[in-house]
Amino acid sequence: VQLQASGGGLVQAGGSLRLSCTASGRTFGTYTMGWFRQAPGKEREFVAAIRWSSGSTYYVDSVKGRFTISRDNAKNTLYLQMNSLVPEDTAVYYCAADPRATYYMAQPRFDPAYWGQGTLVTVSS
Repeated sequence: VQLQASGGGLVQAGGSLRLSCTASGRTFGTYTMGWFRQAPGKEREFVAAIRWSSGSTYYVDSVKGRFTISRDNAKNTLYLQMNSLVPEDTAVYYCAADPRATYYMAQPRFDPAYWGQGTLVTVSS
């Protein structure tokens, strides 16, 4: 199983980016897929998750109303649309997949079954 994340970059505060995560090696119809981030010197943080089959979503409070997680079944790709970015969103963003429900992925120190490599998002003030 491979999860390939892309789309990071440098953006000014108030700007937008869309991250993508292409999955290969299996189908994720019964999985939850999500995004995590880790800022320098900080612990990894859950950002958002989506249940692949139903499309139900779950977000950390700090990104609600600004970020949108979605998936494209035909392309087996996960997205994270990030709007109104602030410098505090600066981090390496990782995609992940796990068979358990979205609630579990949001729990502290949850370790998903599969991780993708990170993509760096830098928001300048």
